[in-house]
Amino acid sequence: MTNTDIRKLKSGTDVRGVASAHLGRAVTLTGEAVEAIARAFCTWLAYKTGKDTLKIAVGNDSRITAAGLVDAFERGAVKCGADVFYTGLSSTPSMFMILKDGKRGYDGSVMITASHLPSDRNGLKFFTPEGGLEGYDVDEILNIAAEKKFISGEGRVHEDYFMDEYSALLVARVRAACGSDRPLEGKKIIVDAGNGAGGFFTSKVLEPLGADTAGSFYLEPDGMFPHHAPNPEDKAAIETLKEAVLDNRADLGIIFDTDVDRAGAVDVKGEEINRNRLIALISARLLAERPGTIVTDSVTSDGLTKFIEERGGRHHRYMRGYRNVIDECRRLNEAGEYSPLAVETSGHCAFKDNYFLDDGAYLVTEILIILAEQLKKGERIADLIKGLKEPKEAAEIRLPINCDDFREYGKKVLEEVELKAGAIEGACIAPENYEGIRINFEKAHGDGWLLIRMSLHEAILPVNCESESEGGCKIMAKALLKIIERFSCVDCSPLVRYIEN
Repeated sequence: MTNTDIRKLKSGTDVRGVASAHLGRAVTLTGEAVEAIARAFCTWLAYKTGKDTLKIAVGNDSRITAAGLVDAFERGAVKCGADVFYTGLSSTPSMFMILKDGKRGYDGSVMITASHLPSDRNGLKFFTPEGGLEGYDVDEILNIAAEKKFISGEGRVHEDYFMDEYSALLVARVRAACGSDRPLEGKKIIVDAGNGAGGFFTSKVLEPLGADTAGSFYLEPDGMFPHHAPNPEDKAAIETLKEAVLDNRADLGIIFDTDVDRAGAVDVKGEEINRNRLIALISARLLAERPGTIVTDSVTSDGLTKFIEERGGRHHRYMRGYRNVIDECRRLNEAGEYSPLAVETSGHCAFKDNYFLDDGAYLVTEILIILAEQLKKGERIADLIKGLKEPKEAAEIRLPINCDDFREYGKKVLEEVELKAGAIEGACIAPENYEGIRINFEKAHGDGWLLIRMSLHEAILPVNCESESEGGCKIMAKALLKIIERFSCVDCSPLVRYIEN
């Protein structure tokens, strides 16, 4: 692997690449690359900590390439003199929490995962006791890997399974909040783990709390993900969970992504609690305790803004990317503005009282506490958000960019949209905008908003829109198409199909 190639494995604050050729793509995340990245991480961490001997934890989700990449990471780390502690099948949040347990003294940890991406992908997420690494930290590590400027030593590999302890923390939180050892006694809760790492939640969290989890499915780890994408945003997955909740007469349905840093839910009547609805649910509980600022990504609805404001809060939209939202929430708190929640519509949800860690299982414990409180009042979870005004229409259209330098090309497209948006009849650029170009449309010209931005990880321009009028999204999409159709490297066919269907 060339120096340029290894640096290209950066994906935001993570490392990601193709780790298996079984879907026909060329492998980019090789064992050799992971070994070099492990050595670079140890070298970087040694410089940061000033320690000669490091203790590092490594875990993985259910992906088919996990075992080989863990072996490669261990080979690299021990060559730097690190003691490596393998935690086995783990969730990403647990790999941070293991650094905060107060007794192990680990200097850092790494999770081998590619979140919800297809089965041929894999990657690495890095943590220190201060939190997940920033993008510039990953740049430094990959530069060290590319230049092969490593420290050396002789380390050893150990085992340290942490998931039981992590699960116990979640159980204790629900028990303390509800004032009962088994607050879910007699309640039926269905879990869809998507064949990822989330199957533990049934036996290690829900059942100790008294819940009946019969009917849960796809709990067994299977890195081929044979049933559906392990993604709380996947429409097919949500529909399956809705059916399971209704068929089993369950009180709640829960869905996790592969590495359990995201989650979604379905209530007793089969109503999806995801995206804006999920944010509203958690915001309602937090704002009832103390008014504050809720930080979200850029594609949240205007109805959510009104919902938050009616409950004494402030809605602060920011850039997409879970680390962007979390970092902004941290910044606000450090500046003296109380902000208890950073959350993306994708289901990444980080609480101030949980180290700003985006943890899907911790999020679900919050939902379980809400469930117990609502049932005591004879109400269902969705009753807590019945004041949320939802748009008549909402859509996301993803437009591929077909050129090598797609980021520079996408930047030119956005510059053109910004230049021409002011000339669209009945439209204006939103005054507060942290990402892409957000355009507001008057009632007669779309009755809503449209946002076009550059994807964080892919050669794609996502277009999000919502309207208060039937047919409004297509009106706005047509206005955008007139501006961008001249860009030959942008595949506008998904936008055309949306307008014509």
